[in-house]
Amino acid sequence: MELSIYFLLFGVLSCYVYGEQTSQNFTSIFSFGDSYTDTGNLPTLAVAAGWPINFTRIYPPYGETFFHQPAGRWSDGRLIIDFIAEEYGLPNLPPYKAYTGSFNQGANFAVGGATAINVEFFEKNGYVKFNMIRDSLDYQLEWFEELKCSLCTTTEECKEFFSTSLFTFGEFGANDYSTMLEAGVSVNEVRTYVPQVVQLISAAVEQVISAGAVTLAVAGQLPTGCIPIILTLFQSSNSDDYEANTGCLKAYNDLAMYHNLLLRQELMRLRSKYPHVKLSYTNYYDPIINIVKSPLAIVGFIDKPLQVCCGKDGPYNYNLTELCGMPGVDACQTPSTYLHWDGVHLTEAAYHYISDTWLHGPFADPPIKTPRN
Repeated sequence: MELSIYFLLFGVLSCYVYGEQTSQNFTSIFSFGDSYTDTGNLPTLAVAAGWPINFTRIYPPYGETFFHQPAGRWSDGRLIIDFIAEEYGLPNLPPYKAYTGSFNQGANFAVGGATAINVEFFEKNGYVKFNMIRDSLDYQLEWFEELKCSLCTTTEECKEFFSTSLFTFGEFGANDYSTMLEAGVSVNEVRTYVPQVVQLISAAVEQVISAGAVTLAVAGQLPTGCIPIILTLFQSSNSDDYEANTGCLKAYNDLAMYHNLLLRQELMRLRSKYPHVKLSYTNYYDPIINIVKSPLAIVGFIDKPLQVCCGKDGPYNYNLTELCGMPGVDACQTPSTYLHWDGVHLTEAAYHYISDTWLHGPFADPPIKTPRN
């Protein structure tokens, strides 16, 4: 499909408008996702799974910008979910598998590396050479059901409790696609799995709606072809494989746009099915593309949008054998001016910029702080 058709359809699908511009106060947040949302589940689950020690910890300089030490987040500081919680005066979202306190104000079920498709699928098909953590979307939903029993005891009580909660779903699909791509599956074949991934996300949304959720935010894919690990793994000597105005890989950005198109179509269907529910599409693609195309137009970013802050060597200051957190790999002096933190994840500055566009617009449909009808 031509890119112009994608943009036309995106424009049509964005015409979903809510009424008065007043915001809802949430009393709790429940979040599902992967490393872009994980606030500490992965290290705990990795230890339990017997992973090597270098996979079970996040070392300095992770967390240096805000927490001044590693804080379970794959960034130099706060994530989007942290900024959303701050916006509503709520505490940082506790990781469900690494926290023993109260979850009355919410819980984070996200785990770094999590997929939408069940993990056994990837193991069965030989797409990975190690035992994956049981952290895919279906497992995260099981944890939610497990926790729900401690928050409410009847259907009506649960509906009342979750009516003042915000539910967020991270960019599920990213690890599904990257796992297959890194295993040698072609982009065209990976593309055939997109409808399945979108349907799994849709089913998860319906499950939490049935539990009483009425305000949800569901994230689309990043421009995958602009991520340094993808640019490094699939670098090409053919200039036609790259977008002229971004330097990103076309085929991988097209894959992300196809996912986002199907996801937005599915969310439109769910809005019709559940008219009492506010269902936001939260857009990673456009704010990141804005930074890549015109970094100097966005306050604070430098004119090297594809460069990694914490990395070493290679055209993007990133290589696959000397990663952020390893000895001899240093972070840049000004992470707040970079889009990319470690070659896979973003900086706190980028997450802050994106979170503002989700809370207040224009890159959420509708913005999270716009009320339900």
